[in-house]
Amino acid sequence: MIRLVMIGVRWYWSRHIHRGLWATHQGNYRGNWAPQIARNLIVRYSKPSETVLDQMCGSGTTLVEARLTGRNAIGVDIREEAVMLTRDRLNFTLPRTLDDSLPATRQRTFIGDARNLDRIPDGSIDLVATHPPYANIIPYSKDVPGDLSMVHSIEEFVGHMRAVAAESLRVLRPDGFCAVLIGDTRRRRHYVPIAFRTLGAFLSAGFVLREDIIKHQWQCKSTPYWVKKSLQWNFLMIMHEHLFVFRKPGKDEKTRDFKDSMAF
Repeated sequence: MIRLVMIGVRWYWSRHIHRGLWATHQGNYRGNWAPQIARNLIVRYSKPSETVLDQMCGSGTTLVEARLTGRNAIGVDIREEAVMLTRDRLNFTLPRTLDDSLPATRQRTFIGDARNLDRIPDGSIDLVATHPPYANIIPYSKDVPGDLSMVHSIEEFVGHMRAVAAESLRVLRPDGFCAVLIGDTRRRRHYVPIAFRTLGAFLSAGFVLREDIIKHQWQCKSTPYWVKKSLQWNFLMIMHEHLFVFRKPGKDEKTRDFKDSMAF
């Protein structure tokens, strides 16, 4: 039997709750973020009937959670395969308990580039919530032009993230929030701080840093491989990711009040 249970302030499916296996979530899309993360961002930083954007939507986790919590959503991905998968994951019927209490919403998807969201008007988004690739740690394609998961150079990747940040700022309404989950890597046994360089890209675009949430990594498929390498080459395991929550300054806001949380 499937039932709904209350956690915090919102309803969740109780079956396999810790694995994110409610609605159409499956957890089989490599590198996807947990639906619990998407939901917590959505319910904290947006309101029912508002619009959430995930411009690197992957398997559609953010859009499924937006629908389950009564938010409109737009999902964009540069890969057609990801967009089609997102549309498939959105093909479910709301439980009657939720359907009676939630406003009617619309979830839209299209193939596009996070660096050029020309189909989305200025200031039309209430919350940006996205989980970009960590440079080329997990390649999602081999020949899709503009796929950031194929970028090997960290400097080039950060340059692309500056463009993503600028577009996120443009489409977000004043005083809206932008959440980005990003992790780091190692190269030649040394730490590569992709997350903090991405942080700098978003601050340089004009965002204010609201939160830096540390996400503990666990049950990763690649952990046994890295345990072996860490023992062989004497380095520490990377066991965390950064969930940065940014805010777009409000109209006519005195940003000098937040200068210590803005660009370095």
